[in-house]
Amino acid sequence: MWLHEQLPDSELHHRIRKQSITFGGNKKLKIVGRLHCTSGKRMKKTNRVFFASMEEAEAMGYRPCGHCMRDVYQHWKLKQQL
Repeated sequence: MWLHEQLPDSELHHRIRKQSITFGGNKKLKIVGRLHCTSGKRMKKTNRVFFASMEEAEAMGYRPCGHCMRDVYQHWKLKQQL
């Protein structure tokens, strides 16, 4: 996991191009989604974190975004109800 406020813009763009960063999340809400998600783009830089994989985010307790990952979110929600 990388904190957005600790990554210089050039390093962030380099990691995204190399696909070592593939998901972004909100550290306060514990939600993770795709980098192009409009909900994720609106969050404050101080709350934004980045992940290499969805598995990494889930291991850290993050749930899928209901906006950009609707199917994955619905599956996660069903598991939570059991």
